[in-house]
Order: sequence, then C-alpha cells, then structure tokens
Amino acid sequence: MSSVQQEQNQEPNQEPKEEQKEDTKEEVKAEEKEEKNKKTKEEKKEEKNEEKKEEKKESWDCIYNPRTGEFLGRTASSWGLILLFYLVFYGFLAGMFCLTMWVMLQTLDENVPRYQDRVANPGLVILPHAAEISFNRSDSTNYNQYIQQLHALLQHYNDSLQERNDLCLVGEYTEQDDEPIKKVCQFKRSMLRQCSGLPDTSFGYAEGKPCIIIKMNRVIGLKPRGDPYINCTAKRDSPLQMQYFPSEGRLDKMFFPYYGKKAHPDYVQPVVAVQLLLTKEDYNVELTVECKVEGSDLRNNDDRDKYLGRVIFRVKVSE
Repeated sequence: MSSVQQEQNQEPNQEPKEEQKEDTKEEVKAEEKEEKNKKTKEEKKEEKNEEKKEEKKESWDCIYNPRTGEFLGRTASSWGLILLFYLVFYGFLAGMFCLTMWVMLQTLDENVPRYQDRVANPGLVILPHAAEISFNRSDSTNYNQYIQQLHALLQHYNDSLQERNDLCLVGEYTEQDDEPIKKVCQFKRSMLRQCSGLPDTSFGYAEGKPCIIIKMNRVIGLKPRGDPYINCTAKRDSPLQMQYFPSEGRLDKMFFPYYGKKAHPDYVQPVVAVQLLLTKEDYNVELTVECKVEGSDLRNNDDRDKYLGRVIFRVKVSE
C-alpha cells in the first residue's frame, strides 16, 4: 500500500513541471520573435536610409557627375560643340536679317513714303480744337482758351518770320523736285486781317463774332487741280453771314506741293480764317457749320470719312 501511495503522490508533481517547461519554451519563442521583429525593423530603417542617400547622390549626379565629369548630362567637349553650333547658327540668322534690312532700306526714300495711296485726299481741321465752341461773350474767361490756341498757331505765321521766306508766283505750283533745299513760300499773319489777332487780340470773340481758322492736313506731293477754296455753310433755313480771309477762302497753288518734314522743315501750310458775323438773333442758339474744300479734284463727300475734305462743328454764343 505504501508503494502505491508513493506513485500516486509523484504523478501530480510531474505534471506541473512539464507545464512550466512548456511555458518557458513559449516565452523563449516569443522573445525570439520580438528580437527578430526588432532586427527586421532596424534593417528596414537602414535600407530606407541607404536608399535616401543613394537618391540624394543621384539627384546631385544629374547636375554634376564627378565620376564621368558630366555637367547637366554633358561633358565639356559636348558643351563646347553645341555652343559652337548655336553661335554659328544664330550668327547666320543675324547676318541674314541685317542683309534683308539693308536691301529694303535701299529701296526707301527718307523724305517720301513709298505707299501713300490711303492719304491721297487730305482732311480739314479747325482751330480752336473743339467740336462745339460755346462761350459767353461778356465773360472773357469763357473764351480765353480759344484765343490762346489761335495765338499759338499764328506764332509761326508772324510777319517778321515770314519775310525770311520766298515770294512765290500766285496761282502756280512751287515745284522743286531737284532742289536739295526746298524753299518756303510766304504766308503772313497779316493776310488774315480781322482774324489775325493783331487789330483785335480777342479774334472777334469779345464782340460775339468769333473767328475760326481752317487748315488742310499736309499730304506729301499733293498738287490739287483747279482753284481750291474753303466754303462754309450753316445748317439752317436762312444763310449765315461769314467773311473769309484771305478773300474768298482761297488755298493758293503756290503752297503746293509739300515735300515732307525732312526735306521741307520750315514749311507753313496755307490757312483760311472764317469770321462768323452773328447777330443778336443768333445768340443762345446752337448753330451747326460745315466747311468743305471746293473748286478742285479733292474729295469732300465720302460718307465713310466725315473729315475727308470737310469738317463740321457747332457754335453757340450767349450774351
């Protein structure tokens, strides 16, 4: 009986020992797994760091590679050849451009435009520069700006300056194609008489009878046929009394042709002054006046260009 009891007492003691061994084995395995995981993580980090270092090296190698001596993917000899090619190529293009420009300039005249068919007929402009001239004749501040514009224009027509110019034949063209220095025909300010600003410095604005100066745009080589003159009409039922200076508003042929700004630097174009002889009945009424070039072959009725050979303006005078 004693032997049997001993065996029974030994059996339960052996079982927990085996369980303890198994637990230790599992713990060892878990520790080994953790160590392996740590090692793999560290290895991965190291690999990533190495990859980053390699990428940085590769990025710098794109700019300059010390092993091959390449800069931006090319060696020194390659850069030299391509720069030489572009130098020759762009030098050839620059030479071709300069040659074509030189050939073109040989065909041009510095005094006369090659193509001027679009300005064969001149337009008209008025001074004062205003589409509507409105003022109170009793208040000089209303029309001072108009007077200043007229005085500024006529400074170039002062008699003292025009006496230096030549006396030309009335009614005939002043042709001087072969002359290196083009002469200028006299157009004295005093020819405008009441509208010259000499006897009346207000040009008639103080009296309510304003002067309007009309000039024709310059066109190189223009020689109008016939006997050109300026004619103005007021758009109303009864005619408006006007006075022209020079007489009959003539644009004499002796001032044509014009040879350009370089060949004809002192040229003064002919002008026509029109004085509107307004009465008290015309005050406080807006009048529309149209002036045209007539008596020649110059166009003055083109519907597409209302300033071709004509000009329209409005005048309103109050007391």
